[in-house]
Amino acid sequence: MMEQLTDLKAILHSKRANIYYLEKCRVMQKDGRVLYLTEASKENLYFNIPIANTTVLLLGNGTSITQAAMRMLASAGVLVGFCGGGGTPLLMATEIEWLSPQSEYRPTEYVQGWMSFWFDPEKRLLAAKQFQLARIEFMQKVWSKDKDLQLQGFNLNDDTLVPALDRFTLKTENAMTVTELLQVEAQLTKNLYKIAANHTQYGDFVRTREAEDNANAFLNHGNYLAYGLAATTLWVLGIPHGFAVMHGKTRRGALVFDVADLIKDSLILPWAFICAKEGATEQEFRQQCLQAFTDHKALDFMFDKVKSIAMKSDWDEEDLSK
Repeated sequence: MMEQLTDLKAILHSKRANIYYLEKCRVMQKDGRVLYLTEASKENLYFNIPIANTTVLLLGNGTSITQAAMRMLASAGVLVGFCGGGGTPLLMATEIEWLSPQSEYRPTEYVQGWMSFWFDPEKRLLAAKQFQLARIEFMQKVWSKDKDLQLQGFNLNDDTLVPALDRFTLKTENAMTVTELLQVEAQLTKNLYKIAANHTQYGDFVRTREAEDNANAFLNHGNYLAYGLAATTLWVLGIPHGFAVMHGKTRRGALVFDVADLIKDSLILPWAFICAKEGATEQEFRQQCLQAFTDHKALDFMFDKVKSIAMKSDWDEEDLSK
């Protein structure tokens, strides 16, 4: 049995390729595998879930799961979340949206490293700045080489993007409080929405989480996929979600939001507008996001950045970008 469990965890979480969103089905264990069962008009159809290569399993409307399946998912280190239709919002009858595999063998070095700076407001501010600068670093990396995004106008030669990124970097480095950082972040995101709407001829766009237009719906959906990657990163590293560096004053699980921000602007935002313009379905948008996560190694980037901040020994503001 121990050999089997070891084999299930052979693929590092940062290298796993799959996120599943399931609805109107039953998840179960059968013949040593985790399957989901859908009811067709004439027959029941079983589909395999390759749990050793899966990071997150989202269970939407009309789903149920057996205890035996949860046991196997836990042994493979798969994070399970209950959610509404289309993957949003995360919900559960208790206060917990995620069911985390119970493991006492996760590393302690990262949570200890995180705690070594977290209680110092100045160091926590520097960590927040690192997260903000890293999201720009990732955007520059992705938009400089992704041909599909470049064909849609998302590239680093944009006359409106370059000054917006320059202002963001300067204001981030000079920010004196987390509140200032949040204001700078909000302004950048507003600029990126405007740039994306212009490139895709989407028309007037207002970001509203309750709105039913495709761009807003896709942004909601894609953000929750990013939250799944972020939650997986933090669970594997053993860092509690409550020890945020930016969003912590308003949300108990706010570190998930901090980590998800590393990739949202680079991948979720442009594809939400592109898919909305092309009239894509929710499933097509979801597949595009997952493919982008894989192509640009989004989970690897999250792991590397969180680990580097957790293990940083010197906090010199002149060395902020490293």
